[in-house]
Amino acid sequence: MTNRVAIKKGFGFTLVEILVATAIFTVVSVGVYAGFVNILKILNIIRTKEIMTNIANEQFEIVRNLSYQNVGTVSGIPAGILPQQVDLVKDNKTFNVDFIVRNVDDPFDGTFDGTPKDSSPADMKIVEVVVSCSSCSDISPISFTTKVSPKNLETASVNGALVVKVFDASGLPVAGANVNIVNTDIIPNINLDDVTDVNGILTIVDAPPSVDGYKITVSKNGYSTERTYPINEVTNPNPTKPDVTVVVQQISQISFTIDQTSVINFFTINNQCVATPSFNFNMIGNKLIGVTPDVFKYSQSLTTNAGGQLNLSGVEWDTYNISGTDSLYDIIGTNPLLSLGVNPNVEQNIQIITSAKNGNRLLVVVRDQATGLPITDATVTLTDSGSYSSSAVTNQGFLNQTDWQGGGGQDIFIDTTQYLDNDGNIDYNSSPGNLSLNQVSGNYAISGYITSSTFDTGSASNFRQIVWGPISQPVQAGLESVRVQIATNNDSTTWNFIGPDGTASTYYNSSNQNIDVSHNGDRYIRYRLYLSTLDQLFTPSISDISIAYTSSCIPPGQVSFSALVSGAYSISISKSGYQDISRNIDISSVWSKEEFTISP
Repeated sequence: MTNRVAIKKGFGFTLVEILVATAIFTVVSVGVYAGFVNILKILNIIRTKEIMTNIANEQFEIVRNLSYQNVGTVSGIPAGILPQQVDLVKDNKTFNVDFIVRNVDDPFDGTFDGTPKDSSPADMKIVEVVVSCSSCSDISPISFTTKVSPKNLETASVNGALVVKVFDASGLPVAGANVNIVNTDIIPNINLDDVTDVNGILTIVDAPPSVDGYKITVSKNGYSTERTYPINEVTNPNPTKPDVTVVVQQISQISFTIDQTSVINFFTINNQCVATPSFNFNMIGNKLIGVTPDVFKYSQSLTTNAGGQLNLSGVEWDTYNISGTDSLYDIIGTNPLLSLGVNPNVEQNIQIITSAKNGNRLLVVVRDQATGLPITDATVTLTDSGSYSSSAVTNQGFLNQTDWQGGGGQDIFIDTTQYLDNDGNIDYNSSPGNLSLNQVSGNYAISGYITSSTFDTGSASNFRQIVWGPISQPVQAGLESVRVQIATNNDSTTWNFIGPDGTASTYYNSSNQNIDVSHNGDRYIRYRLYLSTLDQLFTPSISDISIAYTSSCIPPGQVSFSALVSGAYSISISKSGYQDISRNIDISSVWSKEEFTISP
């Protein structure tokens, strides 16, 4: 029995040993397999590169057997019988072959733009064959180049030269820019695709002469596009960059500017940061492609989505102007300002602040003359020759209520005629749009209060002033017959009503008082209005109450006036430390804008 046990221990394997051996075998097998796969991959790359080289040699053999006159591309410069691009199938793979043929001006006998001037600059041709395989993984294109010279002596050229220069927005050359040259006025037609060199230049030597015949388009992946335009088109009769003319033995040079495109994220919201859905507006750039009449390079009608957003990509660097075309809402400002400067290769956000249409609307923009930046706390006053006069302060929004006859019970300020609660001593029905003390048997209540619904500014805000009207109250009611306390928070739950010193023992007792800074940074606000009288035969009354505030959704340096009638108006601008300025304007459209710059 002892010997049999010993035999089992000597020749058997435990489960742990089997698992370890299996793991080692698996690791080794996977390594061998991976190495084998990698070897096959390398062999496949070598085989594919060999095929690509053979294709290039075959194409060069075709070139060598052509007459010099035929060495060129179809619709190219120089013109010939070689295709600009052809697909070949080898070894069940599709290979793309590109032919690039250029005339070369050898400096040995002078150059077309030098001294002495070469009257026959097409001294030889360079043929480049680029072979690529888009369906092959890890295979980069290969390129081969050769020179081809004529057998005969040169004769004076009957053609010209075309030089295309491409720069970016900073004036630096753009290498590898795609240049498409089309000319259907000559035979054979030209439709050539080429690229700029490291200096951002493409030189076409020995280009056939043509008057306003060369249509040139310059582009690059991820960049803007610029092109020439035919003269006397119906939509653009006087282009700023007309199609190019090439003259015999003359150099025609043209420059283009392209750069990386950008992204603009639009957000249409109101003063309380609530999205304005499906808002329609126009965006027009400053760049012109034609004059008399002006034809803008970019002019589009745009619409935000149901969430009030629009992500616009492929935007060229420029300064763009925004104007509203919506049937329900007006633009009352933007952040940044309506003239939106966009640099190359940036992502930029812009808020378009809206408000419901209400008669003719005027938007006023106030800037600092030295910096061009929007001015804060500038008072803008608009008056007409009659009784109209209204003032607004830049960078300030207003929460206001002018009617309470809808009654109490409203927590969030949605219905503008309702409020949260009152103590039963406030009369909001007898005189619609006014608050007063309740009257019983000819006597008014001694005191009462009303608490507003919750106003949501939409973001962290700074609360500036509280204003109510009328300012004048019956003398018999007492000096402090109208008082207000304010409560703010960020949870819309905790309401502690306090006065101008930040405690519950004080009250705002006169209109246009500054609101205590302890409220700054909060989003939600309520007011509690107290009315009282010393003589029960008299009552104070309130017709409106407003709270001025600033937030991220208040357009900087801008104010708007609505419900205007057509006619002549006067605008005046004032700000402490700046010179006052005024201007007469005519309002004749449903939406208009006036810009002012003021100096210290």
